[in-house]
Amino acid sequence: MPSPVTTSTPIGQHGVIGDLNTLALVTPDGRIDFLCHPDIDSPTLFASLLDPEKGGEFRFWATAEGMGRRQIYLPDTNILLSRFLGEDGIGEVSDFMPLDGSGRIVRRAKAVMGPVSFALRLDPRPEYASIRPTLTRTDDGARIDWSRDGGAAQTLYLHTSVPLRIEDGALVGEVTLREGETAYAVLCPAREGWDSAGADYVRTAFRATRAYWHAWVARGRYPTFSRELVVRSALTLKLLTSARHGSIAAAATFGLPEVVGGERNWDYRFCWVRDSAFTLYALSRLNYYDEAEAFTHFLMERVELSDGDRSGLQIMYGMDGRSELTETELPQFSGYRGSRPVRVGNGAFDQRQMDIFGEFMDAFYIATRARGKPGYAVWAKLSGLIDWLCANWHLPDRGIWESRGDDKEYLSSRLMCWVAIDRAIRIAIRESMPADLALWHGQRDTIQKTIVEEFWNPKVGAFTQFKGGDTLDAVVLLMPLVRFINPRDPMWVSTLKAVRETLVHDCLVRRYINGPDNHDGLEGEEGFFTICSFWYVEALARTGFVAEARLLFEKLHAYANHLGLYAEELSTDGQHLGNFPQGLTHLSLISAAIWLDRALTADPADPAHPGFRMIEDPDGIF
Repeated sequence: MPSPVTTSTPIGQHGVIGDLNTLALVTPDGRIDFLCHPDIDSPTLFASLLDPEKGGEFRFWATAEGMGRRQIYLPDTNILLSRFLGEDGIGEVSDFMPLDGSGRIVRRAKAVMGPVSFALRLDPRPEYASIRPTLTRTDDGARIDWSRDGGAAQTLYLHTSVPLRIEDGALVGEVTLREGETAYAVLCPAREGWDSAGADYVRTAFRATRAYWHAWVARGRYPTFSRELVVRSALTLKLLTSARHGSIAAAATFGLPEVVGGERNWDYRFCWVRDSAFTLYALSRLNYYDEAEAFTHFLMERVELSDGDRSGLQIMYGMDGRSELTETELPQFSGYRGSRPVRVGNGAFDQRQMDIFGEFMDAFYIATRARGKPGYAVWAKLSGLIDWLCANWHLPDRGIWESRGDDKEYLSSRLMCWVAIDRAIRIAIRESMPADLALWHGQRDTIQKTIVEEFWNPKVGAFTQFKGGDTLDAVVLLMPLVRFINPRDPMWVSTLKAVRETLVHDCLVRRYINGPDNHDGLEGEEGFFTICSFWYVEALARTGFVAEARLLFEKLHAYANHLGLYAEELSTDGQHLGNFPQGLTHLSLISAAIWLDRALTADPADPAHPGFRMIEDPDGIF
């Protein structure tokens, strides 16, 4: 039995499985090296990604030396296949989490061309690796027991056809399979009413899980352009949703660095209003609306209307709706490749970020157009938020990027305040809902005027990051996407060129560049923010530079991992940085692909056809 790894697997070399409660990261060598249990924002059970020595893992793999390793998804599902390719045999491990509410992880090894020898190693380290559980062998596997703070007993069962022994505090075993034979390992929470998991359960659960994902994908409407990449992004976004609560996580992980070895290591396992709204917008454009209804109910249960300078809506919540997300550090973890501190919780939870209203109202507007008039109780709260926004849109805040520096009047916030009021007006008129339309119209138009007059810098030739500033922010790329400005307006075309000259490097885009007047309060230079790269592609397509947008989209596609997944950021050498998989990246990919599809399939005789133009062609490609 080989020793555990001593170096974290690169962030981008993972697949992901989930059951709409939590997600697990799986490496090509069959290792689950990150899992929070039982929910996505619960403490970790396995976290060797953050500490190879102490984090814990669940590995099931073919043991022959020199075997090649590949990973694929069963098409149109979240069932992951890790393949082991050798001259004398081919092995395969199928991983999935059933959607039956059991909380189980099902792993099945198969000798595709055999014989093939497999090994299993289960080393659980619950409660953020603060506990070594008690392991006990059973007739069909093993039992894992520990107690949380306060004495609450926790139990897991491992049901497996692999003979087990306890070795160095871990469960280990080996089995050799002849061609066509299978072996299984099912990790099960101890829950009443559930039978033990044997070979029949594995087969039945596999078929049910495959059928669920096939049915979900079949409900969608996908663009012809890059369909497979869009489907994978949609499936990834769906995994980040909570079936129980209706909330949507920003990412599956915490503590993965934006700068390897640096301090930009955050916990993204929570429900951001902004990220969730962007997700709903992307899913709605693919014909998925149930998620929007579930999230709206989740959010409206937490809105408390206010007359002060706080709206009564937080920027983020726990997946179960809790409002306190105190940020703490976990010194027991060495960190991904030495990146410390490893944080859980998020200190930005009580920040004021005025942009969240715009993102949510934009998504709600799209859903309303598809599903019709909103409920009166929901509209009462939303219209109350808009009334509050009309009185407070000018307040400085921390901006869309959650700066840990000083409050400012950010373009992102002002723009999204305009979006919020504009979409509320559209809903009220379209659905004949009660509203103070005179107030709303007046404040929307005032916000538009302040953006044009106070955020436009003629010396820079662009709309700038904050009021009166001279620095750029990639969030300006949203201006034509949210229909604030005509993409052919000379002010916009000038802004787009300024963004290209300042923030764009090939197909990679930075959010902003730290300077004396706009420092985000953190050390180190982050990677390229992938959502901004896809925003740039969409902005190019909308502006008419379709050829360039298409080329850059294909370049960004080349940065995807082997399964079409993305983290939060990218480095120039192709490393994935930050938490993984990141919802923002995948939703922006969907939006960019849809617009490219429209541009490439539009009728050239249509006056609105964008044509094929280039800003310039410095590399002589065209």
